[in-house]
Amino acid sequence: MSTEERTRYSTEELNEFEELIQEKLDKAKKELEMLKGSLSRKDDQGTDNTSGNVKVLEDGADTIEKEQLSQLAARQQKFINNLENAMIRIKNGTYGICSVTGKLISKDRLRAVPHTTLSIEAKLQQNK
Repeated sequence: MSTEERTRYSTEELNEFEELIQEKLDKAKKELEMLKGSLSRKDDQGTDNTSGNVKVLEDGADTIEKEQLSQLAARQQKFINNLENAMIRIKNGTYGICSVTGKLISKDRLRAVPHTTLSIEAKLQQNK
């Protein structure tokens, strides 16, 4: 039976995707913890006795770096949420079904973007 004719992935296929997503989820959570750790170290003022303009420049660079770390952490949290939502879809049997067309999303697309809810067809329509 081709992908076009089927309405959902088999339990075995869903288990394969669940393993893939769990690996990505574990890695993403570790990366988020590292980002949070970097952010909390940026909150430490340290014991530097740098003075004058050099200190002002360092403070500005620290602020920019902290903002970038915050943005990375926010993106990572969103990615984690999307992966967790994909796990829910696996549990309720709706994983891999395009939310626009109702057709199965290709396995290649799901392997590349395991949290997607759109087939390539729907994604291309969305970008027009």
